[in-house]
Amino acid sequence: MAGSDVILLDLWISVFGARVRIALAEKGVKYEYREEKLDDKSPLLLEMNPVHKKIPVLIHHGKPVCESNIIVQYINEAWHANSPPLMPSDPYLRAQARFWADFVDKKIYEGAKKIWTTKGEEQEAAKKEFMDVLKVLEGQLGEKPYLVGERFGFADIAMIPFSVWFYTLNKIGNMNIEKECPKLAAWVKRCMERESVSKSLPDAHKFYELFLEMQKKKGQ
Repeated sequence: MAGSDVILLDLWISVFGARVRIALAEKGVKYEYREEKLDDKSPLLLEMNPVHKKIPVLIHHGKPVCESNIIVQYINEAWHANSPPLMPSDPYLRAQARFWADFVDKKIYEGAKKIWTTKGEEQEAAKKEFMDVLKVLEGQLGEKPYLVGERFGFADIAMIPFSVWFYTLNKIGNMNIEKECPKLAAWVKRCMERESVSKSLPDAHKFYELFLEMQKKKGQ
């Protein structure tokens, strides 16, 4: 496989890919970006991630690393000499960062999916459940600038891409996430002030347009 020492197999709309793009930007790592298609996966993707056959995949010196949160941790370790560190130096805070990244993986994706795949009473219940999850994150933020400690890091990288979905959820669920969760909204703005974040996330309005197109194709 000729070319760059660092290759990212990704999809522009992917919140999971955005995590990796943010981490690479934070560490100042140059890489070759290769856009994948959901309905026509490349032979390279199938070769590099034969288990899940999903993006993102980071290929470093020809070796693949899969699953976004694992990739972010790998980037932090592989380029440990590059500032800033993405993980706290304190073991307890590192454990906390992993806990909240895991919380995001288990609660945010599925919670949002429930809202846009249901209607009526079921959707109302899904909306309440999702807001409760966001309020747990608000509680974790408290008066801190970031989810774990005083610095932008692993837990924030895990969560911030999902903020792109808020506009769509507000529209289809008749919600106002920013009003309901002001601390989380302030945290989103704070994160978006970082170039690594603002340049790595897809546009929220484009995501909404794509979502509507997908719904039309499904006949919903």
